[in-house]
Amino acid sequence: MTVKIDLSNENSYEIYIEKLQNLTFNRKVVIVTNPTVAGFHLDYLKSKIDAKELTICTIPDGEEYKNMQTLEQILESCFLAKLDRKSLLIAFGGGVIGDMTGFAASIYQRGIDFIQIPTTLLSQVDASVGGKTGINNKFGKNLIGSFHQPKGVYIDSSFLKTLPKREFGAGVAEVIKMAVCFNSEFFSWLENNDLRDEKNIDIAIKKSVETKAYVVSIDEKEQGLRAALNYGHTFGHVIENLTNYKTYLHGEAVGIGMCMANALAVKLGLMSEEEEQRIQNLLKKYDIPTSYKISDVEDFYEHFFLDKKSSNSKIKFIVPLGIGDCKITDEIKKEDVIEVLKGF
Repeated sequence: MTVKIDLSNENSYEIYIEKLQNLTFNRKVVIVTNPTVAGFHLDYLKSKIDAKELTICTIPDGEEYKNMQTLEQILESCFLAKLDRKSLLIAFGGGVIGDMTGFAASIYQRGIDFIQIPTTLLSQVDASVGGKTGINNKFGKNLIGSFHQPKGVYIDSSFLKTLPKREFGAGVAEVIKMAVCFNSEFFSWLENNDLRDEKNIDIAIKKSVETKAYVVSIDEKEQGLRAALNYGHTFGHVIENLTNYKTYLHGEAVGIGMCMANALAVKLGLMSEEEEQRIQNLLKKYDIPTSYKISDVEDFYEHFFLDKKSSNSKIKFIVPLGIGDCKITDEIKKEDVIEVLKGF
């Protein structure tokens, strides 16, 4: 099955949701991966690729390595392989690999092509699609980066067979995010079906990718609608930063952030307590965390201003309007947010 990201420029590309086919490139290629993914799947990927020259760049595994030092490592591999502007990078791993490889591709010799071959559920349903690339620093998540669309995305759900339970749950959180923001029928389907079933996970990937493709096609550079995909992220990014990216997986922090955003929506009369509970129950079904202990509410609040989505000293929140719709606003009073944070 193929989904198209239809952009109004030369950046349009296809997303292939199927068993990985043979890929032929008449140019130099560098595969960027990590030891975990390489141990499980690199030989398989290499058997599928025919390239002029093929080089492997293996970077450390983990969100805490999504930094300038690791980016330098990727760029060094590109230079050592003597890549030119017609060469190609392949991101082979999860969201961290995809974000960093895409960013390296966007700045190496002012920009070369890359493709995504995501191996985690989170990257398959969300991170690999849409062209957001970047790295973290001490101030926050993905604050250094660029929009650089891949030339293609190849999603093969068989890679998920080696995915740890926590990583799978982290990906499910992003699936639930899509449904809450855009599709109440999909949310009801998620309540009634188990994504640990292979047939169901393929349906969920397809639905999520179609949703993301629709949003990105309308708003490539996140000037409007695409910001809705940050539901749960405004809170979640603060949690990740305060825990040094070591306590929670990205999707787990987003799950907690969704619960915080839901509590805010309930307080503002935008969501019923019953809907809030339905979302929490669905998160718990996959052992996604739904609670977090805030030690300093004021400090937590101040961290919002380091988020890319805040501007003119205003914080942009994405709050659900029930299940199936959402609202992007920077008009929420500080005292309302503080009251919600005190509940955590």
